[in-house]
Amino acid sequence: MSDAILSPHLKSAIRNYALLFFGSILFHLVGTWNLPLIDRDEPRFAEASREMIERSDYVVPYFNNHFRFDKPPLAYWGQVASYKIFGEGDFAARFPSALAAALTAVAIFAWALRLRSPWQASAPQARIDGGKLAWWAAIIFTLSLQTFLHAKAAVADMWLVLFVTLAHWAGYELLRDSLDAPLQVSLVRSAVAPYQYRTLWWWVFYLSLAFGFLAKGPIGWMPLLTILSTKIFLAEPKLNYRFQFLFGSLFMLAIVALWGIPALVRTQGQFFVVGIGRHVVGRSFATMEGHGANSFGMYLLLLPFYFVTIFISFFPWSIKLPWLTKKLWRRRDEIDNYLIAGVAIIFIIFSLIKTKLPHYSLPAFPLLALLLARRLTTEGSMHFVRKCALASVLVYLAIALVVPPLVARFFPAYELFQEAREYLRPDMEFGAVDFNEPSLVWYFRGRVRWFLTPLNSSRVADFMAKAGPRFVIVPTSVTTTLFADHPENWKMFSTRGFNIAKGKRVEVTLMLKSE
Repeated sequence: MSDAILSPHLKSAIRNYALLFFGSILFHLVGTWNLPLIDRDEPRFAEASREMIERSDYVVPYFNNHFRFDKPPLAYWGQVASYKIFGEGDFAARFPSALAAALTAVAIFAWALRLRSPWQASAPQARIDGGKLAWWAAIIFTLSLQTFLHAKAAVADMWLVLFVTLAHWAGYELLRDSLDAPLQVSLVRSAVAPYQYRTLWWWVFYLSLAFGFLAKGPIGWMPLLTILSTKIFLAEPKLNYRFQFLFGSLFMLAIVALWGIPALVRTQGQFFVVGIGRHVVGRSFATMEGHGANSFGMYLLLLPFYFVTIFISFFPWSIKLPWLTKKLWRRRDEIDNYLIAGVAIIFIIFSLIKTKLPHYSLPAFPLLALLLARRLTTEGSMHFVRKCALASVLVYLAIALVVPPLVARFFPAYELFQEAREYLRPDMEFGAVDFNEPSLVWYFRGRVRWFLTPLNSSRVADFMAKAGPRFVIVPTSVTTTLFADHPENWKMFSTRGFNIAKGKRVEVTLMLKSE
């Protein structure tokens, strides 16, 4: 009898999760095969993953035959797996980010089913509203502008978002009886005993923190600060009893050490010195690659950076943020406080760090989506929200389908590769003058075995005079000077485009010697 009663609910749950997951991943993948990888981070990630396969080394990443210490290995591992399935290419390099974004949407959906709408007194009504809340929370996250952009990017950010979200959800479950005390109702009944239930979420919490570190380093531990902050608004959270911080931290560090210790040994500690010292600590106290303030006055001026850019990054839902702030200021419950604490921790940390980029606030988006969905489903204008969601889907799909083919020709490395690809051979060496962008390595090493050699103008003649097939990429303006008397059988390909990383137009020429 119970099986007959549960079966429709189980079928409905499976259908909803499948619809959300596959719909989300297809939405994020649209157009990824037509847009070249954008300098500089995307080609670096994509190429480092390819070199992992070439070296059969899945511990220490390399880019262009040199150590790449910028990020831990999780994103590379995801791309390696994607290459094994789809082959090496732009689509395969971006697929893991789309997958992580889809899994994040599913996690938000599942978490939202566990939440009640604010001030809901009826358990049956709470269960009904929970489904609506879950769908809108997942939709709000998926259709945010920064999610749309980074779910299509071959970088590590979406993996960080996924595991930070899972850790926040697990933290909520371990605090559930305190956070949800006014209602004391479980919207999704657990089939395990209370002790087993707590143990399950304890494992999820610390595993998520470990994988968050493997995605982008110590910033993946932000949910720990969210948990500690609950002492401010919960009377008796009994945090250590619930979270067993000592054992949990040791377990988390043991997971990280499975990769970290071999990586440190293999690099004589440089992975820590550069990866943590320069790219984490250094990023906090100095600007990296020009992203941030170079003076104390400018640093103070940029402190509210994320509180301003959120209106672009979280668009179109940022339109409702002033309304949401007003509602939360007037009245909120402990669940609101928990979600607000998570958002505040993320914004404060990244506001204090000197290096600033708009997408750094992405880990807060799932929490913002849950906060907004809880209010919209009970107090907001759903007519406006539905129209906003429909318009966003149409605009984003139009952008994903129309823009990539139009802008692809403005990517000089990609265009040069397309022009010269039929003449490329695996045994060719190649170099470049004043255009040593990561995209050159990614695209041309898809056909040649050698790595990119940075050159200056005085070395070009000697490089091309060496025995064996080779090619060099130089600014078009110096072509006539460097190759005034080149042999007639050499091939020449020229293009112009835009160097996005440096924000300037470029004209480059590829000179190829086939013998």
